[in-house]
Amino acid sequence: MRPIPLAVGLALFAAAAPAADVTAPVKQVMDMTKYNWGTVDAEWKYIFDPAPLSSLYSKRFQGAYKEAAKHPAYDTENNEPGDPFGYDVVTNSQDGCPLEEIKIAPGAVKDGMTDVTVTFKMWTCIDEPQIKNAVSEVHFDVLVEDGKPVIDDIHRVADGERDSVLAEMQAIAKGGQ
Repeated sequence: MRPIPLAVGLALFAAAAPAADVTAPVKQVMDMTKYNWGTVDAEWKYIFDPAPLSSLYSKRFQGAYKEAAKHPAYDTENNEPGDPFGYDVVTNSQDGCPLEEIKIAPGAVKDGMTDVTVTFKMWTCIDEPQIKNAVSEVHFDVLVEDGKPVIDDIHRVADGERDSVLAEMQAIAKGGQ
């Protein structure tokens, strides 16, 4: 009698195991981004350093980043590949305040891609109420690759329009911005 409940339990566990948390890579990116904007004295945690790039992003995204990095936004030592962006791609800015009220919500899965929506306030240190209370919105396309969730694109939303960091990297790689 014992093998049947054990077999049922193992089958349920095996069925639940592949259901990875699609918000996990987004949470890690947002943790780094929050850290970066919350401190002025500590070293910046770059979301595209080799370790996060290889573990949090899809192979397609990694390839686009590596090609875009051949055209850095600023001069690098020894003409090495560098950051193709001259700004923080999550907040879409070079300036900001400590991020507050970060909310991460997974959406529906469509064609194997989950749209994970992130909202946050990034101008909370500004005295003007309209700016201080403005909510920024960013969408992350997350897919499961090699058994784990990874980010395939990042879309900032402004005035009802969504852009694409992936498309921006592809344009940079071609020599344009």
